Amino acid sequence: MREETRSSRTLYNGRVLTLEIVDVEREDGLRSVREIVRHARAVGVLARRADGRFVWVRQFRKAMEGDVIEVCAGLVDPGESPEAAACRELSEETGLTATRLVLLGEVYSSPGYSDEKVTIYYAECDAPARALRLDEEEQIENLELTEAQVEAMIRSGEIRDAKSIAAWLLYRIGREPA
Repeated sequence: MREETRSSRTLYNGRVLTLEIVDVEREDGLRSVREIVRHARAVGVLARRADGRFVWVRQFRKAMEGDVIEVCAGLVDPGESPEAAACRELSEETGLTATRLVLLGEVYSSPGYSDEKVTIYYAECDAPARALRLDEEEQIENLELTEAQVEAMIRSGEIRDAKSIAAWLLYRIGREPA
């Protein structure tokens, strides 16, 4: 199944995303319109301390009008590799440095309307945390959770961020680091 783009126009171009209206034609000749959010590349990091606790972040998300518990995450800067972005975001949001960084996979947050790709990493962190270096607009609280607490919070719906649940699943299934 394919769709051929006949035309497209940009309605909005911002710092993080662009909104496009795309006129398409399907293989069967039917024409339709797609609204597509072009999103900057992102990373997510499931961090684990030497004592086995996982470091998560809680922050207010305006789109949700409430706090969200999620893995450390952020955008990949222009010219930066996803691996470098993962290390930078980990340091900025948790004060931790990865002694080991493992690629777990890539996920698309909502492919029905967005091209956002999140590269997911697992990080082992030994050293004590340093002071956070948050972006000016960020307010973040770190949470250190056991494996049992993470899974209970996912089951209860307290953790419901898609990239974070995907990170946990990628960690728990056959890709779990030794």
